Amino acid sequence: MSSADSRYTIVGATPEQQAAIDMLASQFLLTDERLGAIIKEFRRRMEEGLAADGRVLKMIPSYVTRRPLGSEVGSYFAIDLGGTNLRVLKVTLDGHGGVTSEHQKFALTEEAKSRTLFDFVAQCVDTFLDERNLRPLGQQPPIPMGLTFSYPVQQTSINSGTLVQWTKGLNVPGCVGRDVVRLLQDALLRSGLRVKIVALVNDTVGTLLSAAYSDPAAQMGIIFGTGTNAAYYEDVANLAKWKGPNPSSGEMVLNMEWGAFDSDDFAFLPFTPHDIKLDRKSINPRKQAYEKMISGMYLGEIARNIILWLADQRLLLDGRSSEILNAMWSVDTSYLSSGAVDTTLDLSEIQQVIEKTLNISNSTFVDRQIFKVIAILVGERAARLSAVGVVATLTKRSDLLNKPVTVGIDGSMYEHYPYFHDILVETASHFIPQEQFKNINFTLAKDGSGVGAAITAMLAATYDA
Repeated sequence: MSSADSRYTIVGATPEQQAAIDMLASQFLLTDERLGAIIKEFRRRMEEGLAADGRVLKMIPSYVTRRPLGSEVGSYFAIDLGGTNLRVLKVTLDGHGGVTSEHQKFALTEEAKSRTLFDFVAQCVDTFLDERNLRPLGQQPPIPMGLTFSYPVQQTSINSGTLVQWTKGLNVPGCVGRDVVRLLQDALLRSGLRVKIVALVNDTVGTLLSAAYSDPAAQMGIIFGTGTNAAYYEDVANLAKWKGPNPSSGEMVLNMEWGAFDSDDFAFLPFTPHDIKLDRKSINPRKQAYEKMISGMYLGEIARNIILWLADQRLLLDGRSSEILNAMWSVDTSYLSSGAVDTTLDLSEIQQVIEKTLNISNSTFVDRQIFKVIAILVGERAARLSAVGVVATLTKRSDLLNKPVTVGIDGSMYEHYPYFHDILVETASHFIPQEQFKNINFTLAKDGSGVGAAITAMLAATYDA
């Protein structure tokens, strides 16, 4: 890889510095040929997951077998349990594909993340209902609620599922292998709340249903945020492992749990020493390999590993570091997103990050250019790899691509990371025939995880999902 692409040419760099940057570019910039091979393997892993349980891509049946019509009306409630926050929502459907919602956000406490999660959730629901005088009294029926649960669950019905594993920094003992709805329902009972959880929804299934209420052509929901996952409508005839009754619609939403792709053998994704180091030191080594290359939780840490690798060779920051930079997770992905688009003459925004945030004084213009290149390389690889799952999943039901189809996407990477959307869409266009690609509409499905859970609660209450 030569530094012919001017974005990776460092003005004033020594030959050793430029050689190191060229080496990084050769590791992080992926050819279409390389991506094509990864897409092919991704599809193979999808087929494995459709055929049997216990595969790398879990392809979990969601028990959601209907598409919203967009004409349903009424108010529905939801709990959205994410990686850092919990929200309780009241969502009102207007009957014309439009929704309004009010919600209250609660930050997950360290105690909740490690010990008291379900009682904490019940307490938040109590606060939300109390402050709005919505708490059912006396003979009033319990309030039906949807629960978005952003962790791998083996779903056993529309409102039950056992926790497969914790991800995203949560680790509450005694929950893996147990029904999360039962755990929450028990906590709600302990709080004296007349609330019934009628639908358990993965956040990506919620994103798909949120998009589908406003656009019945929605076929796929994706999260590109702190973590990543996708859900899509699959023809039940292709779901060999499904042993339940065939739904009248003939299709079911599958929760792919695609963040786990290539976690078993590390054979297809473009692992660098910086990715391996991150994985080894993470709380879940040899798990969520795909997620770790493309998600907001991890990109800053990949960049930190690269920065230290260069500094250790005295090719960056004159070999200096700081207590902050030496600490894992100290480089937030937001530093990369601002650095990648710093167009000031002296890269003063990057200077601020290096000198003020990371506490390393006297950065040079060369140092700042290198930081910018790292931000571009890590972000561009994430966006191009994100297209792999999108292409593999959309072409799985290529029959649907001959008419308009919508992909609803939620998450901070998609919404805020510079050029993420553009690179994702442009990369996907290389692998789907143009006459089909023009039918695909990539749209931001804002708050899919909250609104989607309420819409699933509506489907469960109205149609038995």
